[in-house]
Order: sequence, then structure tokens, then C-alpha cells
Amino acid sequence: EFIKSISISIKRAVRTNPDVERLIKKHSALFQFLRHRLDRNKFSGLALTLLVVAFFYTLIMFFGIIEDIISVDPIVAADIRVANLLYVFRDPTLAKVFLWVTLFGKLQIIFTSAIIFSILCWLWQRRNYVLPLWVSIAGAGVFSYLGKLLIHRPRPEAPFYTEHSYSFPSGHATIAVAFYGFVAYALIRNFPRWKQKINPLFTAFILILAIGFSRLYLGVHFLSDVWGGYLLGFLWLIIAMSISEWMNRKQGTIKAPLFSRRKTMVVSTALLMIGALFYLTIALPYHPIQEQSVQPRVSPLRTDDIIQTFNDAKLPRYSETLLGNPQEPLNFIFVARDETALIHIMEKSGWNLADTVTVHSLAKIAEDALFNHSYPTAPITPSFWNAKVHDYGFEKPTNTATVRERHHFRVWKTNLLFTNGYEVYAATASLDIGLKWGITHEISPDIDTERELVFADLEKSQTIGNVQKEKFVDPILGKNFSGDQFFTDGNAYLILFQ
Repeated sequence: EFIKSISISIKRAVRTNPDVERLIKKHSALFQFLRHRLDRNKFSGLALTLLVVAFFYTLIMFFGIIEDIISVDPIVAADIRVANLLYVFRDPTLAKVFLWVTLFGKLQIIFTSAIIFSILCWLWQRRNYVLPLWVSIAGAGVFSYLGKLLIHRPRPEAPFYTEHSYSFPSGHATIAVAFYGFVAYALIRNFPRWKQKINPLFTAFILILAIGFSRLYLGVHFLSDVWGGYLLGFLWLIIAMSISEWMNRKQGTIKAPLFSRRKTMVVSTALLMIGALFYLTIALPYHPIQEQSVQPRVSPLRTDDIIQTFNDAKLPRYSETLLGNPQEPLNFIFVARDETALIHIMEKSGWNLADTVTVHSLAKIAEDALFNHSYPTAPITPSFWNAKVHDYGFEKPTNTATVRERHHFRVWKTNLLFTNGYEVYAATASLDIGLKWGITHEISPDIDTERELVFADLEKSQTIGNVQKEKFVDPILGKNFSGDQFFTDGNAYLILFQ
């Protein structure tokens, strides 16, 4: 109340200022136009102004994401890495849960729910919401389909199940915003108290986010597909809200329910139960054709000079962040018979194979980090090379024997084959010296010392057939994705195992 009082006083003082009065008189047409645009009592005033500004801002963002996809901007690089990262976290049980979540954006569910909502609007004498609702749904559906035809973007390469349409924009994300967003808007406009308004807003927001994330987790869309779908759906939501506001302002008074309030509540509850039962009849037998859960690999490339091939094939010499920015350089290139042989060599050298990322392993590492316990095979924070998450992680406890401090080693399988048929792997080594932000580790800046520690362990295992130490990158002082500094002389070991 105090701030409101001060604001009113300032406003009054500004308006009665002689210079301001002369300015308003000189440009009366302009200020009259602005006054009409900010009029709270007319739909053509502040309401329409805000809706138009929101529409054009969202439209600019939507065309911006299309331009980014067409011109292969950094968001496309992030798309691939996010898809690869979520593939690593994909769990069959969670995938089934997200299959149920993604059904909330399926056409049959949306169409049935829209019919039920329309009947509810008729029962409660809120018929002015029916036409805008269907405009929002129809516009979102049609323009989502047209967007897929125009952009022709392929789906991600490792989906959980088969989708046959194009990828951009996400139809589920589009229709989720257009439908659930409008339902939330209608409820907010008709609930009298602020606490009541928060519930549908929060519920719709969480549901829309969950539907979008389900498309990412199931590997059927890229991140920019979902973001583009949200923007397209919001455009049609704004159009529907504009129509609704105009119709409601034109109607004026709010009518009482068609029947008695008690009968209307009973019928409304029955309709909602019918909607829930219909969802279950779709969800329970829903088992889409699943893809084989294997990430595609590019064709192998044979070489007798690995360093030269790195140049010719333009393979990255640095690990990468989620956005594709370089971080620690590779400091090992391995040539091993196969993955099994490489794991055996590392274990023989005293290194443990890190657990894969699952709900159980994440819960365990969180508990052990909190209580400073030992977890010799704890999962390792994902890192990228050539847009791929590391294939294997190895770790070795320090003298403290806790999960907060550990030597760790990330390995990526390349598409290179040595002349003897052995596979080529790239790797980075570093030392975790503590927790950062409670969710990731802080590394020691001296990654060369860690490189030499790994090499010493490999020498003790007596598995090395041939070794070279090459100048792989220039000496560098850099930072990783979490801002930890590191320095290196740029050397890397090229090791051919027996």
C-alpha cells in the first residue's frame, strides 16, 4: 500500500508538471493514441496491446528458431548432444512412464478432452470459451503439420519407438500449449480468488513441461523441436485468448449455470470421470513399436596414421560442452582389440569401470557424496566428444577413499580402425578434488599430472605393445563446462595395446 501510494503521488506530480503539460498539448494525437492503448476498461486498450506485443515477440522467436535450424546454428549442435545425453539416461521403466505422459499430447486424448471441456463450458454458461478453444486446437494442429512439411527435419537417430512424421515442430508440444494453456486461462479468468488461480496455472505449466520432456526422453524429438512447438502453440493460444477476451467483454455479464449448481457439479464430475476412463482405455494397451535401443554409428574408417586421420577427418581434439564448446583436450588415444579388451586392460591397471547412469546409481552417489562415503564405481558426469557422450568411464579412489575425490577417466569409441583391425578410442583423464554446487565435481587444474598417473598404471599392467607421446594440441590454459580452470602442455599418449 505504501509503494502504491508513492507511485500515485509520483504519477500525479509528473502529469501536473508544466513542461509535461506543454509536451502533451503539443503532441496531443500521440498521447491520445497511447492513452487508448493503455485503457484498462476496453478490450482494444491495454488487453489488446499486451496480446499484440506478446504475439509478435513470440512470432519473432519462432522464426528465429526456424532460421537457427536451417542455418545449423549452435542450437543444432546442442540438439544432438542433448539427444545423446538423454539416450544415456534412458531407462525402460522410466520410458514406460513417459509413454503415459506423452499420451496427454496425443490427438485422441486432446480431441476427447476438448469435447468434454466444451460441454462443461455449455453447462456452466461459459460458451464464449468454446469457439476460441477450437480455434486454438485447429490452428495449432494445422500449422504444426504445415511446419513439418516445410522444414522436413528428420527425427533423432535413436528413438525409443517409431514415429513416421517429420520432427519440427513437435506436434505434442504445440497442441499441449494450445489446449492445456487455454483451459488454464479459462479457469483463471473464472476463479475469483488468487489462490484458486494459481492451481490451474501451475498444473498446466507442469503438464506442458512434462509432455515436452517426454518427447525428448523418448528420443522422438530434438530440443529445438519442442521449443519451436511451444512457441507455435503459444501463438495460437494468444489468438484464442484474444478472441475470448473480445467475446467476453462484448457479452458483459456472467450467467448462472444452466441447471442447479448441484446438478451441474454432478454432471461435471461424471464428465471428468469419463475423460479419465477414456485416457486409461488408450494408455493401458498402448505399446508402440519400439526401436532397437542402439545408437547408430558411422561407417568405420581404416587408418595406419591416426594423428593424420584426425586431421583429414576433422575429428575434434578436445572434449566438448553441451553447446559444443571445447574444454579439456584429449590426452590419450588407445588402439585395442575391442571394448572388452580395453575394459580388461583398465581393470588390470587398477581402474574400476564406472556404473552406468540409472535412478539407483544416481541416488547412491548422492547419498555417498552427502555422507562422504566411498563408492568405487560411482557414475561419472557425462562429457562429450564429437557430439557423443563418453562410452565408458573408469575411476580410481584417492587416499581419502570418498566419492568426493577420485581419479576419473572418460573413453569414447571412435569410428577409426587400425590396420590390424583393432579399434581406436579417445580419452581424457582428470582428478576430482571436491563437490561443486552439490551436483558436479571440481577438477584439479593440472590434468597433465593425471595423464602421467594413468600412463604409469598402464605401464605396470604390462599390456602396452607400442607407445608414442605426441604434441596433440598447443599448450592451453582453459576452463571446462562448470568453469573449472585447467592447464596442459598439449601432449597426448598414443598407445597400441597387445
